[in-house]
Amino acid sequence: MSRRLLLLPGDGIGIEIVDEARKLLNWLVAAGLADLVLEEGLIGGSAYDATGTPLPEATVERARVVDAVLLGAVGGPKWEGLDYAVRPERGLLGIRKALDLYCNLRPATVFPQLADASTLKPEVVSGIDIMVVRELSSGIYFGTPKGVETLADGRRRGFNTLVYTTDEIERVAHSAFQVARQRQRRVCSVDKANVLEATELWRQVVTEVRNRDYPDVALSHMYVDNAAMQLIRNPRQFDVIVTTNMFGDILSDEASMLTGSIGMLASASLGKAYALYEPIHGSAPDIAGKGVANPLATILSVAMMFRYTLGSPEVAARIEAAVSRVLDSGLRTADIMQPGMTQVGTVAMGDAVVQAMGEG
Repeated sequence: MSRRLLLLPGDGIGIEIVDEARKLLNWLVAAGLADLVLEEGLIGGSAYDATGTPLPEATVERARVVDAVLLGAVGGPKWEGLDYAVRPERGLLGIRKALDLYCNLRPATVFPQLADASTLKPEVVSGIDIMVVRELSSGIYFGTPKGVETLADGRRRGFNTLVYTTDEIERVAHSAFQVARQRQRRVCSVDKANVLEATELWRQVVTEVRNRDYPDVALSHMYVDNAAMQLIRNPRQFDVIVTTNMFGDILSDEASMLTGSIGMLASASLGKAYALYEPIHGSAPDIAGKGVANPLATILSVAMMFRYTLGSPEVAARIEAAVSRVLDSGLRTADIMQPGMTQVGTVAMGDAVVQAMGEG
């Protein structure tokens, strides 16, 4: 039975990198390694231009009937003057909420060929393999009340509310422990329980879930400020990090830079019934249309899709091996360029991965 995928290229380089993922997906179908039907929809600024909203209802409806969604990127200076409610980024937050994608998997893995690309010393980053599990649909980004108000004396006050319920914490904790069982069976839960009551509850609930259901997984706790420091000081101490929406947003970006380029890093946003995959980088309007964007994060997002949603870990491993062989060959896009390597553009890098798939 065919599996249906919805491609949402979005804005900026999203269009270019999703084209390279499409090329790979079509190759997998032609090679008999996957039975896929590819569909396409609108999100972000391109959706606003076409429909007046960054997240058309048609896109949400289609996302709810396919097996997985692959998203490129949203946003750009063209839409920065829009009202906050219809900016492209609201489309991304909106689809996460509409599909109840509560668990964000953000791997930070250093390919050995790129250890020198990190701003940290190779001996610090070599061998890094971290999975950040970020709660994605609750917390301070979605809590109410929120807004900006004018006080009686004319001062303005901005406010957001950090809220978590036990069920919201429990479900992402389950995800983290289940991922850890496929890895080194170690979870570090990151919070600020010494000053934030909401994350004191977070620590209590994560501990309860572990003690009740995952006694085979080691659990530690760390305050977020210390975790940020430890990611730079000794990143290899971490296996799985589970944390709140805002802390995960920050720490996963920090972890990504250990690898040398956000152009190499994939992500998965998972819910009970739906799944969305995307590279972690943005729409990069400064290079959009120039054919120089790195498509490997999107291609590796496809690998994650096969591993976590489509039930084909062997295809995922083959894609990852193909990317590694391309790096072995010395091909590099501008963001990961190293002395002595060969610089190529978006299309050439995508072509090289497809060719390596055929050799694998």
